Amino acid sequence: MHPETARTPAQIYALAFGITLLVIGIAGFFADASFGTGDGLSGDELVAFEVNGWHNLVHVASGLLGLALWRRPDTARSYALGFGAVYAVVTLWGFLDGDTVFWLLPVNTADNLLHLAIAAAGIIAGLASSPEPRRQTPRASAV
Repeated sequence: MHPETARTPAQIYALAFGITLLVIGIAGFFADASFGTGDGLSGDELVAFEVNGWHNLVHVASGLLGLALWRRPDTARSYALGFGAVYAVVTLWGFLDGDTVFWLLPVNTADNLLHLAIAAAGIIAGLASSPEPRRQTPRASAV
């Protein structure tokens, strides 16, 4: 890949998670499209993860945001760091509560571990990325 077109880790993160979360969010509506809230909230499993309509909407919105911001190094970095921070809070809440996040999103241990991985990957990708595009470095010529 040409150095001027090389993507930062944050751009790769935003694109990869944007696509993945959008697809998962849409697929989640086939597992559970209910919009329950409060105590006793439960969802249905999509593979090993609990989902409901709210959870699916969060995935779709998060995915669309990643797809909207991945092209520029600065916006992708903001997405990766912000998304990582938000998912860190979601992870903490999920582990502390055990059943829901914000009384809207049903979670289980698999969700919490996935959210932790998403948070860590976002923070690492954001910190590993410069907000500036990569510049071509002059090559030494052999004379």
